[in-house]
Amino acid sequence: MNRVITFKIFKYNPLSKYSSPQFVEYKVLETDGMTLFIALNMIRERLDASINFDFVCRAGICGSCAMVVNGKPSLACRTLTQSFPDGIITLMPLPGFKLIKDLSVDTGIWMNEMSRRVESWIHSDHTTDISKVEDRVEPEVAQEVFELDRCIECGICVASCGTKLMRSDFIGAVGINRVARFQIDSLDKRTDEDYYELIGDDNGVFGCMSLLACEDNCPKHLPLQSKIAYMRRKLVKVK
Repeated sequence: MNRVITFKIFKYNPLSKYSSPQFVEYKVLETDGMTLFIALNMIRERLDASINFDFVCRAGICGSCAMVVNGKPSLACRTLTQSFPDGIITLMPLPGFKLIKDLSVDTGIWMNEMSRRVESWIHSDHTTDISKVEDRVEPEVAQEVFELDRCIECGICVASCGTKLMRSDFIGAVGINRVARFQIDSLDKRTDEDYYELIGDDNGVFGCMSLLACEDNCPKHLPLQSKIAYMRRKLVKVK
């Protein structure tokens, strides 16, 4: 017999003067293979049409449905209700980002600012000629770059980071991972001195307290801590 799941969901609209932060309780009949994404859609369709949360792909690729589940940042579309034996699930929005409403936050503003801050594009004085063969990149280098490019910018590593929550200007693991991606890329001609100017301070790579929560919670299992250590070793040598 299917059990009844109890959801305690944070609700608040910061744009409404009539709204105040509160938890609202909903009960849903669990089905086989039910994810939080499925349950939230069921709640919105049958119980409360006003509830806000984000989703796009439903396959753990877009990162839109990230939220705090029983105290742990997770993707709703990849979290099964059966993972919670007591059947009680508390949902909150990701901290560290601008709250839109209820479980919906704006990660785009933060990610865009991060991308500009680390100059997230190939720097080269080489002019591309599409009539010629592309510049060669060694397969092992390309594979390492592709591995770091798997980041979906879901914001989970940012929300998990104690340093980020204490220091609002901290670039976070996602920013350091982005820098490492370009430092490894042989097509990018920036030097370690250039990267030091971007993240060589306490709001960058030297501010990380190595609590490991970013890598522990990353839904794509990226090697975030090893890349933070990699960039530290590179930049600590810059004079």
